[in-house]
Amino acid sequence: MFSVEKHPGNKQEQYTLLHKQLVALIEDEKNQIANLSNASALLNQFLPDINWVGFYLVEDNQLILGPFQGLPACVRIPFGKGVCGTSAANKTTLRIADVHQFPGHIACDAASQSEIVIPLIKNEEIIGVLDIDSPMTNRFDEEDQQGLEEFVTILSKYL
Repeated sequence: MFSVEKHPGNKQEQYTLLHKQLVALIEDEKNQIANLSNASALLNQFLPDINWVGFYLVEDNQLILGPFQGLPACVRIPFGKGVCGTSAANKTTLRIADVHQFPGHIACDAASQSEIVIPLIKNEEIIGVLDIDSPMTNRFDEEDQQGLEEFVTILSKYL
């Protein structure tokens, strides 16, 4: 049974707890969809001030919508297009303070103001991205980036 609780501590301590919760949720499960679904739900519960969190998975040289929490989203994103496609093409995290300033931003939810996208890499191959949107500008900072990159590193071991 999983219960929603607020945990004390600074942001780094909270991310450490999040990482432990992720492992507890997915360590005995081999199904990728189940693990990505629980990972998106965990992040949705953990992160304040977000309006969308989920995964896009690589298929046929493009990103295809995977498990997520939030409003319906774009289904297909070409590599190199928008924040997600650019992150996937470059295999690099993108932390965007104001999505309206990102050339070619793909607006799936009009409420989104900032975004962080982290590539999922397994055996040095891009297999997808974690995408998180916020209705606030400049929502994600360096601590969020580090905590979420570690989250993705842990998750990738179970995919």
